[in-house]
Amino acid sequence: MIERSASRDAAIRAMLPIAAEQGWNWASLRAGLAAAGQEPDLAASHFPTGPVGAIAAWSDLADREMEAAAAAEDLAGRRVPARIRRVVELRLAALAPHKPALRRAMSRLALPWHAGLALCLTARTADALWHAAGDRSADFSWYTRRASLGAIYAATLAYWLRDDDPGLAAAMAFLDRRLADLGRLQRRKPARRKAADQAAA
Repeated sequence: MIERSASRDAAIRAMLPIAAEQGWNWASLRAGLAAAGQEPDLAASHFPTGPVGAIAAWSDLADREMEAAAAAEDLAGRRVPARIRRVVELRLAALAPHKPALRRAMSRLALPWHAGLALCLTARTADALWHAAGDRSADFSWYTRRASLGAIYAATLAYWLRDDDPGLAAAMAFLDRRLADLGRLQRRKPARRKAADQAAA
């Protein structure tokens, strides 16, 4: 469980432009705290697991901000794919000003010894996206929906990070194609089950 506090959130926001230039390291963490008007020596207490802990805290903050932005909109009247598209767009839009810092964060998480954390953060974001989209399922579909969306979001994020353009048009078009692919796959499943049942009869 990621600890949360207003002072930690403020420090994360202040360190983003620094991490964009210097990378995610202890110096960036201390500089971010100083920029937020806090003692640099608090870096170890705010982020006991170091720079990767700060990245995880940023991911959690981005999830919470996305959920708050989604709650401020009336998404209930939209179909599920449209809701999913919108919450992903909200999260990417909030990240857009910090794309260089995000690219450096993803490079750090791509190291083999951080694979578990990267997977955990993707799963948490997928859960936050579904929650923001209004999903309250408690059956087996809870897992399958989050696994599917986690893969789609990760692919969309990787696509978006390929260049320095902060715009979202290309990434959203990519997301639209992935959501359409998922929709076609889900429509085929009942047809295949029906065909299998008929063959077994």
